[in-house]
Amino acid sequence: MANILLPLPLTEKTVHLCIDMQVIFSADGIWPTPWMERVLPVVTEMAGRFPERTVFTRFITPENPADMPGMWQAYYRRWERATRKMIDPALLDLMPLLKRFVPPAVVINKTRYSAFAEPHLFAHLKERQADGLIVTGSETDVCVLATVLSAVDLGYRVIVVRDAICSSSDEGHDALLKVYHSRYSEQVETASAADVLTRWR
Repeated sequence: MANILLPLPLTEKTVHLCIDMQVIFSADGIWPTPWMERVLPVVTEMAGRFPERTVFTRFITPENPADMPGMWQAYYRRWERATRKMIDPALLDLMPLLKRFVPPAVVINKTRYSAFAEPHLFAHLKERQADGLIVTGSETDVCVLATVLSAVDLGYRVIVVRDAICSSSDEGHDALLKVYHSRYSEQVETASAADVLTRWR
């Protein structure tokens, strides 16, 4: 799939937004994402280029299902072993290769799919006057998707790094990349990590 990277600069205010690259989604977690092992070196290279421009999000589960609203309660009754009363807290950590970049990289916790569902991320990006988001992480068709669409709604330039995102569903991953090209081509750019890093100085 071809790169669609606009002829616009990537600047010191362009933020690398890395979604939920946590142990819980690795082969050691309860929600394993098989591709994570493949994309982790790429994500690590991107975070290491400018750790001070990197924001990591972590998906934090509730203590109990009743702590969440509406249908989230049913979700966590189904996945009660993921609640904090039962889970090993280490599973919610960033992958060790990424954790070493904090600080200067920033970690922002979230409890919903979209990283913008709670106000902390948007406030942080406004404070640093972010002019665009380079998006990596997991999962392509869940938290990455929700975050990308929220970023589009807020007017951010959004670049999805296609070899630095992963899913537990090959079908979902491939479908979303096609959707970005066919439905959101004016608002979502896609590119390889190599091309992004070449432009981001």
